[in-house]
Amino acid sequence: MLGRKKKIIIIDDEELICKVLSLRLSNEGYIVDTALDGNEGLDKITKSSYDLAIIDVGLPKIDGNTLCELIKKNSKLKDMKVIILTGKNLVGDVEKAYESGADVYFSKPYDYNLLLNKIKKLIG
Repeated sequence: MLGRKKKIIIIDDEELICKVLSLRLSNEGYIVDTALDGNEGLDKITKSSYDLAIIDVGLPKIDGNTLCELIKKNSKLKDMKVIILTGKNLVGDVEKAYESGADVYFSKPYDYNLLLNKIKKLIG
């Protein structure tokens, strides 16, 4: 991979998802960080620059859609790509995710190869 390594943050309250996804994406050459709730995620995002955030909707403290909105409304962060990854799948969830500024919406359980292809399309 030429140039700097791309940085991804995974914000999900399920530790296993953070660990597995983090491991797999690290093996693809990405620098990966994780956060287990919306506050921690927002804190990390504002202190360090990421190319992409993978955010769960049902997060403690700040939910995923609100977090996505906060990212997209912040002039320093608005160019960061956001993938909403959720297990909720309620009517209106997809619309809500896109209204909050998400670039891509995935429901759990997700297909890792499809997710990886989307990541590559979004940030290389």
